[in-house]
Amino acid sequence: MVQDEVIAQQLEALLTPAITAQENYYRQLSLRDRILNLPFMVAAVLTLLWRDVAGVTELTRMLAREGFLWCSPKTVSQQAISQRFLTFPAQLFEKVFKDLLPDLKAAWYTRNSRPIPESIQFTLSKFQKIWIVDCSTLEALFCKLKSLDNVPKGQLAGKMGTVIDLMTRLPIEVWFNENPRASDIKLESNILNLVTAKTLLLLDRGFYHFSFWLQLIEQEVHFITRLKKGASIKVEQVFTDSYALKDRLIRLGSGTKTTPFITLRLVEVRSEKAWHSYLTSVLDPTVLPPYVVADLYRRRWRIEDAFNTVKRLLGLSYLWTGSLNGIQLQIWGTWLFYAVLVDLGDAVADELELPFDQISLEMIYRGLYHFYVAYQKGKATDPVKYFASPENQDLGIVKRQRKPNIKLIIASFPEKQRGTDQFFFQASSKSPLTTALQP
Repeated sequence: MVQDEVIAQQLEALLTPAITAQENYYRQLSLRDRILNLPFMVAAVLTLLWRDVAGVTELTRMLAREGFLWCSPKTVSQQAISQRFLTFPAQLFEKVFKDLLPDLKAAWYTRNSRPIPESIQFTLSKFQKIWIVDCSTLEALFCKLKSLDNVPKGQLAGKMGTVIDLMTRLPIEVWFNENPRASDIKLESNILNLVTAKTLLLLDRGFYHFSFWLQLIEQEVHFITRLKKGASIKVEQVFTDSYALKDRLIRLGSGTKTTPFITLRLVEVRSEKAWHSYLTSVLDPTVLPPYVVADLYRRRWRIEDAFNTVKRLLGLSYLWTGSLNGIQLQIWGTWLFYAVLVDLGDAVADELELPFDQISLEMIYRGLYHFYVAYQKGKATDPVKYFASPENQDLGIVKRQRKPNIKLIIASFPEKQRGTDQFFFQASSKSPLTTALQP
């Protein structure tokens, strides 16, 4: 990808305050204000991601001839840059990343034109936040460096634990564990320290741990997860029992220390011949109606989309270095760039007055080249306006809709409102985002 001064200026304006905020910490680490300093390293990592640079050797050539982002051309040896990637403190990138997130969140709240899914709107009237939690294993190390001669080939690089806000799609927290086989349970204490009351968590079945669930409930934090096959349940109360929906209060556990008794709601939704089962700690259907539970958990897949974007599109599946510091440097740099890309995608969604779900981050990323060409020809000055323009819809920024408009049933006891033969979604001639909340 070629350089684009408009995108470069926007990245510089966005990141300069976060970089400047870390200058004191940079000096506390006894790092000299030399050529390969924090602003340079941020620019270098973002350039590797944004312009899909093949490696440090090519990055060195670019720096010598044209510079990149806010770095003017300068001659630096390839060995010096390679060594800097191995030793530059990754926690500095982590701090820049986390300093940037509040600004991106504030920008999200300034946009009011793109619709919010009705299940999220309803849930946020009861909870303050909806977060998704999951883990992803990093790919195997490519043992091409001399420093990796003693590392077994094919060894996995580690594991990421990630929390993403379902509403803004921005990452909340990213944890790294160098043990790729570490259980998701190892992150329970991190999650408990992070969450606050009135938070709703969408959890993968890797966090299927009764004691952990009870600790969340004690902190006034609730969750939705999936029921494991073969689980022994005791039904205590039935809210709905129809052809396509079952909503019941159940008790799980055996009363032991490892599996204490816990009371949860089991929501089972029929889709043609299959049943899908969801567990939630929200025991009152009026607080979280059954179809809202199912729709929210369906949106848990958004974190899988995020993993796919950072690993496949932004290159986290190919690790630049095998050093622990280098891996973390790439992780933080990639998630930082992902957050910037999400912010751009949300701005485009707002300009088009479409839900964020209908915007393809991949095609926005690939469309930056076409924006550059249009800018050079004097046909475009603003990437958001460019991507939202009707004549540029062939870029695939808006995803194709494969399903008809649907209307989510938001009712605490659906069988009393619609009969007993209703499926999860009902066809509607109206927009999917104009649902009246039923009592």
